[in-house]
Amino acid sequence: MTKYKEEKITEKQRYKEELHQLQIELVKLQRHIISKNEKILVILEGRDTAGKDGTIKRITQHLSPRETRIVALNKPSDREESQWYFQRYTHYLPSAAEIVFFNRSWYNRAGVEKVMGFCTDAQYEEFFSEVTDYEGMLVRSGIHFFKIYLDISRNEQKKRLEARKDDPLKQWKTSPIDAQAVKHWKDYSSARNAMFARTHTSFTPWTVVAADDKKAARLQIIKWLLSHLDYAGKDVGLTLPDQTIIFGYDPLCLDNGMIKA
Repeated sequence: MTKYKEEKITEKQRYKEELHQLQIELVKLQRHIISKNEKILVILEGRDTAGKDGTIKRITQHLSPRETRIVALNKPSDREESQWYFQRYTHYLPSAAEIVFFNRSWYNRAGVEKVMGFCTDAQYEEFFSEVTDYEGMLVRSGIHFFKIYLDISRNEQKKRLEARKDDPLKQWKTSPIDAQAVKHWKDYSSARNAMFARTHTSFTPWTVVAADDKKAARLQIIKWLLSHLDYAGKDVGLTLPDQTIIFGYDPLCLDNGMIKA
């Protein structure tokens, strides 16, 4: 076996061991959430192939399915199109003792809907006039609310889109929108930047993850969540996130290259 292969095996083993330890911490956290009837809401946003599915899968892998829900909504029906924009999302908010993950959320309107022309300019502006008030109500109602954006580079997205085409286990992920993801890279960047500028508040801040390295991103997201919630028996040393990988959004992040242009 070559030294390179040995290093790759060691790296993979380290990842598995650390993930296992963090998943134990997640189980401790869930026991606390259930015993205290707390409500946790985590929304994960990012470009296509950013790693939202894989991250949520590792977080929820050993959690109770009765108190854990993953929400990944399809395009709205005609009936839902006639409703208040936030209405269908409100239906899926956490109740007592639950943790809910949104794999994409109401921020579809600020991203893919804006870029692809699926909403009008008036609907886009109405979204921004309401979203911070809506999220403020969630927090004031007692929900622990987290907004996480997985940020990847253009080259990494291209690589992942190509790999997805050839993987028979990922065929369900492919869609006509995939081809538009790279074509509209700059448009998505502009929409993302506007979203950050208009919806990042001290009350409901955005957290950004450098996600070109999928495994590192998963570990750091778990650590970050655990570090922001109290529960009995926490391994504080294990749950300290790497702030060069996961960090609070700041406009300076756009200028210094921490967020991919």
